[in-house]
Amino acid sequence: MFRTEGLAGKQVELALQLMPGAAKIGFLVNVASGIIIDRQELESACQTLGITSVPAEVRTPNDLDAAFRALANDGVQAVIVLVDGMFFSERNRIAALAAAARLPAIYGFRDHVDAGGLVSYGVNLAENFHRSATYVHKILKGAQPGDLPVEFPTKLELIINNKAAKALGLIIPPSVLVRADEVIE
Repeated sequence: MFRTEGLAGKQVELALQLMPGAAKIGFLVNVASGIIIDRQELESACQTLGITSVPAEVRTPNDLDAAFRALANDGVQAVIVLVDGMFFSERNRIAALAAAARLPAIYGFRDHVDAGGLVSYGVNLAENFHRSATYVHKILKGAQPGDLPVEFPTKLELIINNKAAKALGLIIPPSVLVRADEVIE
């Protein structure tokens, strides 16, 4: 399970902690995926906090360059990259595009930060895969899949790339640094 209810709203809150006074937050959304709940959560969180949300809709990897140009031209102060398989596959390119546009970006997976992105707040994929292997093991030992409980991620992780922050001229507030599970220098 990669989707976590409420994550997009927490990412908006994190963006405001990183960029105090931000009034406009952009977000990257793959409209071809058909998954809209994260978008709805993000837009609702922005509305509740009095922030303008600016979508950058893409359908294919070829749309990413134009999406980041549009976000930069719209004057957003931060970008949230919603959880999506295409965005995961294109993580190196997305991190480079965000850096080139000088846009602080928040991602759902640490792999984006490992690829040069600024901050991730989300599910630990390695732990999810480990839990999946535990399920497979139980099934191979004779458990019926229908009898196994559905498990949701219980721990989210905050990973910060200090090198990316410095390149953006961004000072990560101590209140955010202290909560980080890992800070990459």
